[in-house]
Amino acid sequence: MLRNSIKFLRTGNHCKLMSAVRYRDHDCRSFITITQSHTENLRTNKIKPLLLKKDVRTMFIQTQETPNPNSLKFLPGTKVLEPGQTLDFPNIGAAHCSPLAKMLFRIEGVKGVFFGSDFVTITKQDDDVDWKLVKPEVFATIMDFFASGLPIVTDAKPSGDTQINDDDDEIVQMIKELLDTRIRPTVQEDGGDVLFVDFKDGVLRLKMQGSCSSCPSSIVTLKNGVCSFVN
Repeated sequence: MLRNSIKFLRTGNHCKLMSAVRYRDHDCRSFITITQSHTENLRTNKIKPLLLKKDVRTMFIQTQETPNPNSLKFLPGTKVLEPGQTLDFPNIGAAHCSPLAKMLFRIEGVKGVFFGSDFVTITKQDDDVDWKLVKPEVFATIMDFFASGLPIVTDAKPSGDTQINDDDDEIVQMIKELLDTRIRPTVQEDGGDVLFVDFKDGVLRLKMQGSCSSCPSSIVTLKNGVCSFVN
């Protein structure tokens, strides 16, 4: 019988010339950028004003608030990870496997980075760090990264430990199914995730990630929600 007890772990003859026009509003919750690239023929000493190739990309990045005032969810309008997958970078040391995460940690005031299937959650260091200063840098970094064509993740396996295994007992299978179908989608909407750690002696241990990892109100709400589902 599952007790009402849950523990959370915090856990060659041409060159490419680039020009970019960015429209940003520090108070706005969206960011539009248009990048143009063109190639000029350099066979003569003078660059001919002939546009040989033109490639225009537009990215519209939106933001969503989370229950944690120090975390903000950025939606680039394109896939970040595979559906249902998440990846947590609580510090810069954990970002070795992601070029994008490493770039985001270079922004002053960024404490944590979290990836979902279609979003990036940024957690700033504290209340003294102003989102008006951080947001434009995050917008520009995300846009530049997706324009580069680099892989988001290189050698890491995204989180997904709610997968049911053959050796899981009936209760653990039930818990994982509830987490995967009822709990995690809601938490991911808030820019975070909750992962199964273990279930022993009637005690369920979960790991909070992203915006939820440092938000007391989210932890209490989630704890009550999980208890109501599994009891």
